[in-house]
Amino acid sequence: MGNKPSADASGSYRRHGPQFTDRVVAEPSGDTEWPVEAGRYRLVVSLACPWAHRSLIVRRLMGLEDAISLAIVDPLQDDRSWRFSLDEDGLDPVLRYRYLEEAYLARDPEHGTDNGVSVPALVEESTGLLVTNDFPQITIDLGIEWAKFARPGAPTLYPPELRAEIDAVNEGVFHDVNNGVYKAGFATKQSRYEEAYTALFARLDELDERLANQRYLVGDHITEADIRLFTTLVRFDAVYHGHFKCNRQKLAEFEHLWPYARDLYQTPGFGDTVDFDHIKRHYYQVHTSINPTQIVPLGPEPSAWLEPHHREELGGSPFGPEGTPPEPLEGPLRPLPPLDM
Repeated sequence: MGNKPSADASGSYRRHGPQFTDRVVAEPSGDTEWPVEAGRYRLVVSLACPWAHRSLIVRRLMGLEDAISLAIVDPLQDDRSWRFSLDEDGLDPVLRYRYLEEAYLARDPEHGTDNGVSVPALVEESTGLLVTNDFPQITIDLGIEWAKFARPGAPTLYPPELRAEIDAVNEGVFHDVNNGVYKAGFATKQSRYEEAYTALFARLDELDERLANQRYLVGDHITEADIRLFTTLVRFDAVYHGHFKCNRQKLAEFEHLWPYARDLYQTPGFGDTVDFDHIKRHYYQVHTSINPTQIVPLGPEPSAWLEPHHREELGGSPFGPEGTPPEPLEGPLRPLPPLDM
């Protein structure tokens, strides 16, 4: 997620792909590959952003907290996009930057905010250079390439024997759900909105049916597919249902998707990385073309996410037969001050 979105001449929202697609890998073999090295990189995320949220979940599931440091930006952006204004003196304590844009400029001095400043981003701590903002590849690599730094009992999130199926599920989820809510919310013509709305709920209906008799999207434990769907589902009723006009029904009104989402939320690494305060403040206060008053809604009640889901009756286990949960977090990731009255 980067700067304020806009629609093209047809009235359709267009998402720009990542512009920096270097990778951090265990055995680098070219100029666009960086070595896996504990303490070398800083992961910059917004707790509001579903794309960044994925990387936060994987970092936690894999137990990479000691290997990769974490920076959390303010959910509210200004003209220079994501900023470190939640940190003391408005400076990231490691990178010494006020804006994530500075890491982009260190990598490419010609890169301006208009070209996009997005999270998640991996930044080299010693140089302040942006390494990659390739959000789909970041999570895959965190789950595979960083294996030597993973905690005992970490899950296999992208198992080779399931990759074709995971990729197929992810493709539809990306276009119709992850990006679909944005295509509905930022459409500027009725026909474009209706196309996105129709595709979104057709895909959600398909997923709801898929989950009727299986606990997870692919296989019998959590995979990359579940992580990618979850970060949209957890924002659905709080933001997308009303703010983006995705209002045929709430997530809480789906027979199987709602218990499935609660099952994930109650799994360590998922719900403990969700911050509804950051999420709602970002969408309702930044998207002034949709919500000019910037009023942030109080609901829905987050305690509903803790209701029993009974999904364990379908079998399977979150982390696989040999896996274990990550250690509990101590307190919120990044609290915010009260809203201005």
